[in-house]
Amino acid sequence: MAEAAGLYYEEHGSGPPLILSSGLGGSAAYWAPNIAELAAHFRVIAYDHRGTGRSHRALPEAVSLADLGQDIVALIDALNLDRALVLGHAIGGLAALEAARSAPHSIARIAVINGWASLDPQTERCFDVRLALLRRAGVAAYLQAQPLFLFPPQWLSDHDAELRAESAHQLAAWPGDATIEKRIAAARAFDCRDWAGAVGAPVLLACAADDLLVPAANTARLADLLPHSRVAARLWGGHALNITDPTILHDVVAFFRS
Repeated sequence: MAEAAGLYYEEHGSGPPLILSSGLGGSAAYWAPNIAELAAHFRVIAYDHRGTGRSHRALPEAVSLADLGQDIVALIDALNLDRALVLGHAIGGLAALEAARSAPHSIARIAVINGWASLDPQTERCFDVRLALLRRAGVAAYLQAQPLFLFPPQWLSDHDAELRAESAHQLAAWPGDATIEKRIAAARAFDCRDWAGAVGAPVLLACAADDLLVPAANTARLADLLPHSRVAARLWGGHALNITDPTILHDVVAFFRS
């Protein structure tokens, strides 16, 4: 098992280093459907966030997305990378913005899938529902409901068997209720409106118009704040856009290679 800075990671392919940072679940396994395409162009480094998966499980009392950003920088330093590209899903992308804020010399370019500048009321409502499920119905119910927030309805129906199998894997690797609560609290607290204008790295912001968890207008608001940003939008794909519509990776690859 490869580990650096207390973080489990795996590498694929060769070329410019590209770090993949997952969303709320935090597991490198989230990117499994995308690895082959990305590894054809980059040295892909997928890692488990601290507190999740195979990474160090101890977390402080409170966790922020700035802390997750520092983990990205620590991984870059531990692997002796000069600079890295970062592709992040939701809070994984926001953590990359935090990394670019604190260590601009370490981050070359960032792509964020379905991110936000500050918490949207719809996102807050979804977090409330997920926490209520976790606290009142338990982990199995939380995981059973999770795909509803990530995928479009027909995609859910078409991939029901594999989603149920994935839920079983997630249950076996559950990081603990306290860890998930801390990560949701970090997502809620993120607000870059006062400092996004200082991010010097070019940023690609990808979004789907039918994202239930993070309405697409959040991408437009974030783009207005970032001085070197562009938007790649899709009409369909939901919150886990890179899984449902991998053509978004064509935009990501072109952006990273430009």
